[in-house]
Amino acid sequence: MATFTIAARVEIELDIRKSRFIGIVMPVADREAALREVERMREEHRGATHVCWALMAGGQSGMSDDGEPSGTAGRPMLEVLRHHDLDGVLAMVVRYYGGIKLGAGGLVRAYTDAIASALKNAERTERVAQAEIEIGVVYSAEPQLRHWLAQHKYQLLDSRHDTLAHLRLRLPAAELDQAEAAIRRVASNASIKRII
Repeated sequence: MATFTIAARVEIELDIRKSRFIGIVMPVADREAALREVERMREEHRGATHVCWALMAGGQSGMSDDGEPSGTAGRPMLEVLRHHDLDGVLAMVVRYYGGIKLGAGGLVRAYTDAIASALKNAERTERVAQAEIEIGVVYSAEPQLRHWLAQHKYQLLDSRHDTLAHLRLRLPAAELDQAEAAIRRVASNASIKRII
């Protein structure tokens, strides 16, 4: 079954009984990246009453009600992401309290609506599993290898040089075996280490 992510960050705003709800959905690589974004929103919205979040990211999924009554924010947001078959997506809602209590049911509706509204404006894309490898080659083979990488549009993440030239790249996991065979044709003495 295909899983999906979203192409870019989307932000919307809802006013519900004088409370301001800012709903944000965005693609993220992992839980660490998601928590950095949550902290960034807390810094940006210091006057907010709550910054609740939900993350769908395989085994790294999680959620937080950030002081709202238990189960009224994080879980409903996570359910919206799950309902849309999303993965690698962070949902956040920044709430500025307006003085009127919404009750548990009203909070669940508000947090659900904020994320559902943001997702209406988000472009869904199929999520392609990625892999990372590190290639070690003699210096004389590096130009041919870089040319091959450019032709295939694989993402070069890092390079370092010691006794060998080391290139770290990201590519679709489904192309890994085929890419390794091609790399060995380009640089017969290449060492290839799968990172993830």
